[in-house]
Amino acid sequence: MSAPPPPDGRQVVRALVSLKLRLLRNGLRRSPGRAAVYVLGAVFGLLAAAAVALGLALLNGRAGAGDAAVMVAAALVVSWAALPLFLFSSDESADPTRLAMLPLRPWPMLRGSALAALIGPGPAAALLVLGGAAAAGAHGAASAAFAVVGVPLAAVSLVALSRAVAAGNARLLSSRRGKDFAIFGGLLFALLAQAGNLTFQSTLGKPGESLDLTPFAPFAAVLRWLPPVSALDAARTAGEGRYALAALQLAAGAALLVALLRWWLASLRQLMVTADSSTLEVARGAGRARAWRFLPAGRTGAVMQRHLRYAWREPRAKAAVFTGIGMTLVLCALSVIQGWSSVYLVVMAGMFLGLQMLNLFGMDGSAFWMVAATLLTPADARDELRGRAYAVLSYAVPVTVLLGLVLAAVTGDWAGLAPALGLALCVLGCAIGLGALFSVVAPYTMPADNSPMRSAAPGQGGLTLLNTFGSMVGVLLLGLPVGGYLLWASAGHGPAWAVLPLGPLYGALAVVLGIRIAAGRLLGRLPEILAKAVER
Repeated sequence: MSAPPPPDGRQVVRALVSLKLRLLRNGLRRSPGRAAVYVLGAVFGLLAAAAVALGLALLNGRAGAGDAAVMVAAALVVSWAALPLFLFSSDESADPTRLAMLPLRPWPMLRGSALAALIGPGPAAALLVLGGAAAAGAHGAASAAFAVVGVPLAAVSLVALSRAVAAGNARLLSSRRGKDFAIFGGLLFALLAQAGNLTFQSTLGKPGESLDLTPFAPFAAVLRWLPPVSALDAARTAGEGRYALAALQLAAGAALLVALLRWWLASLRQLMVTADSSTLEVARGAGRARAWRFLPAGRTGAVMQRHLRYAWREPRAKAAVFTGIGMTLVLCALSVIQGWSSVYLVVMAGMFLGLQMLNLFGMDGSAFWMVAATLLTPADARDELRGRAYAVLSYAVPVTVLLGLVLAAVTGDWAGLAPALGLALCVLGCAIGLGALFSVVAPYTMPADNSPMRSAAPGQGGLTLLNTFGSMVGVLLLGLPVGGYLLWASAGHGPAWAVLPLGPLYGALAVVLGIRIAAGRLLGRLPEILAKAVER
């Protein structure tokens, strides 16, 4: 019996477009809250894009308006190219591997995917901003004629670029390493976005001063010849009467679109016929096994090893660790750029890294029942919590000390390094002690999809807020004795350097007391904690 023929190309296109619409509709049907958030987010995004477009259009006639439009278009290109790298798992329609087992030919699949990708508020917002950017440098009917072609061409190129990047890296981005890359990509994108914001603010100048767009000129002089920005800038070039050059810019944009579609098509063909080797077992070196020998013996060392493996391999755990470090680095970088940096910012590192002790057992998920089966005595509970605390301290202390040294070198305040480090280690110990206690008395369920972008399951928002803000307030209250002494010493009543030995000792005491109190409650609350951990 012969196999049925593959579906017609037009049927595939209609099916993929219908699939995108159904995904949007069914996603909104899950809950009224999710639908409200999506609608409000889409409306806000479109209004923000319309505001940017209107602002760009109002620049028409100013010196450097075309340069500003080119910079905005270039920022859009970078954003659309980078977003799939760390938001890949949140868009189900962007993953072509979901269709790999279906009898689909690559070319109809490409056409359907391209049309489906044009549906949604994202492409509409990009089209609005690009239209405003074209209007910023337009002059006369010739500019309008070229803009009619150039703006849609640039918008379609952005969508094709985004999907080509997603398809070319689909197997990497859907793997554990891809999720790790998404975490680093998100942090890097946040840093670059903040740097661009600071640059834009410095370009605008202080309130009341005239708008100066001339600093954009040297960058725009290069970017306007790079597609797809060149397709947008063709409207400005045509307005200046250089029609041949404007046509060349449009041709460059069209050539890029063709190249992106060919890349996308080649990636789809490879995904359809090439086996996935992402799950093949890779031999590990013996050096990593030797590193575990430095851990304590017994259950405490075993728990440390398990927790550190989770922190490196589990996407949510890794996202939490690197988000804490990233937030501290962003804050420190902003303080240095804006001129208010202080060595005492290292205290934020102690706070954020110490909060990694929150919801220890909820992070384990359904695997916690294997741990719970071994918790038979109070000593087992103490060793379990002690091993997890030691694991957090093993990376939190070096990061805190290193950041303190960097801040002292940048600010030149070497005299303040000792009390700042002492206070930071005090805060770190208080956060770990409170985190152990909150993990026992207020656990919450983690989402089942293992996404690093979600920190709690639906309905757990109250417990999440209690853990986060309750622990922060508790750390501030617990650290008052050391902080009070530092203020008293800073007034000239004592040596400030004494905080360096005092802070770590106080923090260590907080860790010991927190673990002891939490361990005493752990066995009694084990059924409730297990239910929260395995609930999905």
